[in-house]
Amino acid sequence: MNEIPRMARKGRGAVGAPKHRFTTRETVEVDDGWWRDDEAALPKLATTLTPDRPRRIITRNSSPDVAFDRSINPYQGCEHGCIYCFARPTHSYFNLSPGLDFETKLFYKPNAARMLIEELGKPGYKCAPIALGINTDAYQPVEERLEITRSILKVLSAHNHPVSIITKSARILRDLDILADMAKRNLVHVTLSITTLDGELARKMEPRASAPAKRLAAIHALSQAGVIVGVNVAPVIPGLTDSELESIFEAAAEAGAAEAGHILLRLPFEVKDLFTDWIKTHYPDRASKVFSLIRQTREGGLYQSEWGTRMTGTGPYADLIRQRALVARRRFGLERGHLTLDCSRFAPPPKTGDQLSLF
Repeated sequence: MNEIPRMARKGRGAVGAPKHRFTTRETVEVDDGWWRDDEAALPKLATTLTPDRPRRIITRNSSPDVAFDRSINPYQGCEHGCIYCFARPTHSYFNLSPGLDFETKLFYKPNAARMLIEELGKPGYKCAPIALGINTDAYQPVEERLEITRSILKVLSAHNHPVSIITKSARILRDLDILADMAKRNLVHVTLSITTLDGELARKMEPRASAPAKRLAAIHALSQAGVIVGVNVAPVIPGLTDSELESIFEAAAEAGAAEAGHILLRLPFEVKDLFTDWIKTHYPDRASKVFSLIRQTREGGLYQSEWGTRMTGTGPYADLIRQRALVARRRFGLERGHLTLDCSRFAPPPKTGDQLSLF
């Protein structure tokens, strides 16, 4: 019997669920005579949810590549299905594939708000902006009914704790009431990630994320409500989306964005193979050019893990992208710079037995 080739599925990003780097057992699907070479014949993959109960809700980091030292991820795995997502390999630690498993087998933190109150109230806690939804999107589709992100924002707002949010979803507008109120106290900054303005490409590359036009509309609505909002072209994919850098900056500026940034495509661990399968399936005519340009920005490889270069790349082509971004930011007035959120207002949650304030 012949092995069944991996195929793209409607509404999902990865082409199949290939093995991960910790795999001890591998299964292969074979044709028993009933298989049809037809996407419509593939069974639909439902999204499953499993509660995750970590010991801490705030994750710390010391990376010099990012502007924050703490973050909260309400979810593990992401239904958006972005094929390039650098967080996909984390599913390997659950003995799950970074491919379709990452998009369909999600973990959520039901006690996030309660745990956050406890951690903010610990002796010695020092306030600094919390980054929300860094590894996986805090506003992915399941947030619509679970509302874990909203519960976290309520806690942060109640205690005047600053937060920075990165998302690809227009669902963030559901929480505009909280965000607009926090913005009045200089407690929130939002970044919308836009990879392409091409709707068809976006549907294939990030199938369950909000359409590019809806993300631009979200930038406009947030800006109108007084929320400082930026745009991040992340990732810039050489040979596929890099030509859109200036047009994305321009569209975001017209929508009300105050600043802009970009991150070069990152392909750590299994993401290299997932992205390879994806581009050979959807854009086989561009594959050789894309990989040639990627290697030109990664010293001949497909990824660099070193701090300082993993998000920007090296070499003439990476330098060209950097220079284009710099010029475009100046041209479209997106040079606001890093926003300093107000940490002085922070009021720790009261401990049991504490005298409550009358005001």
